[in-house]
Amino acid sequence: MANRKRVLILCTGNSARSQMGEGLLRNDAGDRFEVSSAGTHPSHVRHEAIAVMQEIGIDISNQRSKSVGEFDGEEFDYVLTVCDQAREACPIYPGHGRRLHQSFPDPAAIKGSEEERLNAFRKVRDEIRSYLQHFPIQSD
Repeated sequence: MANRKRVLILCTGNSARSQMGEGLLRNDAGDRFEVSSAGTHPSHVRHEAIAVMQEIGIDISNQRSKSVGEFDGEEFDYVLTVCDQAREACPIYPGHGRRLHQSFPDPAAIKGSEEERLNAFRKVRDEIRSYLQHFPIQSD
């Protein structure tokens, strides 16, 4: 669809929150949005993020952690930061439309058993999905 809005979802590591947001928005509204994600300090996609997304039928295993620098010169209709550090470090690109911010807890920071970590990722995944379902651009 040629008139899809371009969305860039940013986080620090591009390992969990922004990756889940990319997968969720692409799955739930990919007919309306072309979605990418990146990080200010990219690392790798967390296996817990892949696992909890798979639980709801969304495969993000082929996504990779990308630097925000990979998108230099590109225009986006919306830039969504999902953590406070990314909001502070996010470069301003000429031609960008709306910048939106909603901080979510970092599930990768949770220590504990595998199940405790997965529960943290599930909680954040569900919070991101709920936010995106009420995301201001959904009604544009």
